Amino acid sequence: MFHPLSLYIGLRYVRARSHKFFVSFITWASLVGVGVGVAALIVILSVMNGFENELRDRLLSLGAHARVTAVESGGPAPTAAEWEEAERIIRGTPGVAGVAPYAEIQALALRTPDMLPVVLRGIDPKAEPQVTQLVQSIKLGHLADLTPGSERVIVGAFIADRLGLSRGDDMTLLIPTVTPDGAPAPKLRQLKVAGVFEAGMQELDGVFVFADIDDVKAIAPGQQNGLGLRIRFNDVLAASTLSARLRTELPKRFEVTDWTQDNATYFRATRIERTMMSLILFLIVAVAAFNIVAMLVMVVTDKRTDIAILRTFGASPRKILGVFITQGLVIGWLGVTVGLVLGLLIAFNVGTIEPFLEHTFGFQIFDSDVYYITTIPSDVRWPNVITIGVAAFLLTGLATLYPAIRASRTPPAEALRYE
Repeated sequence: MFHPLSLYIGLRYVRARSHKFFVSFITWASLVGVGVGVAALIVILSVMNGFENELRDRLLSLGAHARVTAVESGGPAPTAAEWEEAERIIRGTPGVAGVAPYAEIQALALRTPDMLPVVLRGIDPKAEPQVTQLVQSIKLGHLADLTPGSERVIVGAFIADRLGLSRGDDMTLLIPTVTPDGAPAPKLRQLKVAGVFEAGMQELDGVFVFADIDDVKAIAPGQQNGLGLRIRFNDVLAASTLSARLRTELPKRFEVTDWTQDNATYFRATRIERTMMSLILFLIVAVAAFNIVAMLVMVVTDKRTDIAILRTFGASPRKILGVFITQGLVIGWLGVTVGLVLGLLIAFNVGTIEPFLEHTFGFQIFDSDVYYITTIPSDVRWPNVITIGVAAFLLTGLATLYPAIRASRTPPAEALRYE
């Protein structure tokens, strides 16, 4: 198909200036359209990957990669010795970076005239840095201020702002507890604010209140369903695999849940958005590919005389087919290559381009007063780039087939009848 004669004539048609303006315009529009579509796909997917990474990092800044809880079977709760054995098994599992115990209670934070539903989480201040980034998130106070018996807490920035709390203030919690016979017996506990943390997400800053784990257990001594272990892995993306391994190694009394299950809604929504955005942007490439079809059809019509002369001098239909496939592939694949290079340049330099645009046009893309994320993140994933490139190459290649086949079937006598 790609005979030297076909390649020579096809490349010459690419370089030649058509006397018909519309044919030349469609040629350049096709090339630019393919390039813009490919570049837009790479940049948008890289930015969405960056936002997904940012969302995951913020969600996991105070949440572990996995957690172990007791199975609610109605029987007796695991003993302290069983929890210690479970922790020993987890620490001995390859891929585990740290383990820390926790205890959680649902509560209501009160400070006249406001109230907020919160989660009182008891932690071990010494083990907590092994599994979360709470230390890095604390803006006021220190994690070491949480000591057994101190009844001190570290609250989220949103809670502190909503209730007007600062370090040294008292905060009242309404905690639902039950009597030994199962009757509800809510109690009020006054705790002292020892610090404020800010993770950068309202789902965290407006929900969690941290205290020493012994203080939380003392507040609700009979409550066992809020106890557990939190785990951090060396590779966050291996959480599902390692959690499945832990399920087989731990006794059946324990249940393992990883972050992909806890935050499935967030990442399912992100995945759907990314998929729909990819389909929409890929339509740009598809439209450009149809432009290649239209352009080649017009070129074939314009070159009917040339085709007839070539056929008269002995060129086979296969060589004519190769001429127009060469022309279409050069235009389409040149557009794809330009798009790949342009898209990668933009995706890798978003951090430089964003402040330049903000300074040049005098606006801020992400206002810090409105958004937690103030810069555009970007994460170029090579499987995405390869998939986009291969799909674009195939689509533009397929676009050349119909016009080329039509050219190869042009009857010489019919084309020369009116010449």
